[in-house]
Parts: sequence; structure tokens; C-alpha cells
Amino acid sequence: MTNTTTPKEQSFVHHLIELRDRLIKAGIGILIIFVSLVYFKDDIYNFVATPLLNALPEGGKMIATDVIAPFIVPIKLTLWVSFFIAVPWVLYQVWAFIAPGLYQHEKKVAFPIIFSSVVLFYTGMAFAYYGVMPIMFKFLSGSAPSGVEMATDIGKYLSTVLRLFFFFGIVFEIPIVLVILISLRILKTESLVKKRPYIIVGVFTVSAIATPPDPFSMIIFASAALLLFEIGLYLGKRIEKRRAIKEAQEDASDKQEIIETPEE
Repeated sequence: MTNTTTPKEQSFVHHLIELRDRLIKAGIGILIIFVSLVYFKDDIYNFVATPLLNALPEGGKMIATDVIAPFIVPIKLTLWVSFFIAVPWVLYQVWAFIAPGLYQHEKKVAFPIIFSSVVLFYTGMAFAYYGVMPIMFKFLSGSAPSGVEMATDIGKYLSTVLRLFFFFGIVFEIPIVLVILISLRILKTESLVKKRPYIIVGVFTVSAIATPPDPFSMIIFASAALLLFEIGLYLGKRIEKRRAIKEAQEDASDKQEIIETPEE
């Protein structure tokens, strides 16, 4: 029987195999980190719970409303921590998969963007932990009515913390996203400036959904997002300015070549 597989189909299958191998390697990296950390699962959870525990009245504790929660919640958190730590390794696998299809100048641009994205994501998580959570939990703890003891379930606390980490990690990517979109001419800074009032309203709307229902975390989230938007806008304007200068120089050079070309 003759092989009827076309070169195009063989190439597609090859890419699928390569993608599978990269995903397996990324998963193995996360698994190795998880196995290394799972012994310290309780210490990891205590570290993440510190902002809340510090905000509770003296003697205040967290509770578990599910029988298996004291066992399963720290493991779940450790798995998420393993993923966050393995993000550079995961992105390296993504990079190794797409890099062969990129031109040399695209590779030079893509790597700094990926590196900056990782750093900014970690910065967003650190900002949420050290800057937002202590203020938020202090406010929520102090706002409890008289006679009401604040006792947070460990599972619900984990969900809240992961949501904060995720959203603040994403919002710190705003400058990178704007730089990419402006560099690709998908967005223009002039258009963003005109739409700034709508963007502000949208940011506060997202902030109200992404953060717990307290004014401090919502204001901090929105302020950080708008500040990062302005930083991205500033960088975008510089990119457009350099592009305009370069294009003007190229146009002048082309016109000069036309003038200097002798008539046949």
C-alpha cells in the first residue's frame, strides 16, 4: 500500500507531535516543583494566609467548613504555587515551539517581551500580596459589626487570594499589551487618548467585579490599572514618534535617490 500522506499533512502531524512534547515537558516541570513543595504545603498556606491572620483580632483563626478541606486546600494552593513558579519554564516551552517559525528580527523582539511579561506578572502578584491584601483585610476585619466574629473558611479564602493574584498579575501586563498592539499598528495612541474617559469607566467596572466588595481594594486595583495604562500610552507615543522619524528619513532618502538618478 502506497503512502498517500501529503507533505503538508506530514508537517501538520509533526507540529502536533512537537506541541504534545512541549506540553508534556511543561507539565513535568510543574510536577517536579509540586513534588518538591508538597511537603511544605502547610507552611505555604500559612504564608499566604498571613495578611488575613494579621488583620484578625487577637486569637482569631480561620475555619474549615468541609471535612477534607484542611488536607485538600493546602495541596491545591501548592499546585497553583508550582504553576506560578514554573511560568518561565512553561513560557520557554511555548517559545521553543513558535521560535522556529519566526524571523530573526521577530525573535529579537519577542524574547524581551516574554521576559518582561513574566517579570510584570510576578510584580502584580507581589503587589497584591504586600500592598493590597493587608489593607483590604484590615478594613474588612474592622468593619465587622459588634458581636460578630470574623472567621473565614480556608477554601473561600484561597479562591479570593487566587483571584486577586490572577487579576493583579494580568493588569500589570497592560503596558506590554499596549506596546505590542501599537507596534503592530492595531491601536493608535491618538485613538486611546480620545477613548480615555470610556477606558476609565471600564477599568472601574472591571475593578468592581475582580476585587472583593470593599472600596480600598477596588480603588487600588483601578488606580494601578490606570497608571499602567498611562505608562503603556507613554511608551506607545515614543514608539510612534520613532516610527514617524524613521519613515520620514526613508521617504527623504527615496526622494533623494529619484532626484540623483540620471535620466536614460
